[in-house]
Amino acid sequence: MKTFVVGDIHGRCAQLAGVLDMLPREESTDKLVFLGDLIDRGPDVPGCVEQVLTLCSANPENVICLRGNHEQMLLDFLDEANMIWVETATGGERTFEQYTERPLRLRTAADFDNARDLIAEKIPANQIEFFRQRPLYHEDEYALYVHAGLENGKHPRESSPHALLWTRDMDFYKSYYGKPCVFGHTPTPFLPWRGRVGRHGIYVFNSAIGIDTGYNLQSPLTCLSLPDFTLYQTFADGRNATHQITSFIPETLKEMQRKAATNEV
Repeated sequence: MKTFVVGDIHGRCAQLAGVLDMLPREESTDKLVFLGDLIDRGPDVPGCVEQVLTLCSANPENVICLRGNHEQMLLDFLDEANMIWVETATGGERTFEQYTERPLRLRTAADFDNARDLIAEKIPANQIEFFRQRPLYHEDEYALYVHAGLENGKHPRESSPHALLWTRDMDFYKSYYGKPCVFGHTPTPFLPWRGRVGRHGIYVFNSAIGIDTGYNLQSPLTCLSLPDFTLYQTFADGRNATHQITSFIPETLKEMQRKAATNEV
């Protein structure tokens, strides 16, 4: 059995379809884990959400999608908890435009209320409910899977929801030695340079594995296969790439590979 882990998608529906086509996944036994942030920034957010929702609904035992901080920001906006989602840096205006077919213009208090009402109306109710039902972590025999990271190296069940969704803790990136933890959220070019493994751009240091390889025209969408440590990547221009990582793997992760190899014999 393998686990395929997909990093932050951010509306890149064509790249998502491309990377899923690359995977040698046995749907009845292999796991597929999405680390969250399906929405915002990219060209086809509704398509991404619907594709992942369909996959999860069709095979709930083996397809898991976590909640990302971008889904949380959207829910907080809908629930009137805060307004972060409509700030320019989040890319939420792209999601708004794609669902409502009109630009996001916010000048008065009434504009915020109208925008909230409109996006709540235009996003299908089953998609909003899907966001609300997303777990904050997943665990299997190979690794822990979270959107952002762990709180003081604790197990996700002992970490705060805020840490799982938002943390950018250098101690976690540099000094985490527990069960391997695969995370997204922080683009790997912004992670400590010592852990950036090879030209494919993922981050591996001690037991922390970052696979959000960024969002721009040159950035790949990345999927990591465990326990074999194969990378599958697709690019905005239609290219794809596969990498077998054999070096710079910390001892804790090599032990995982040896155990899997023994079980296959």
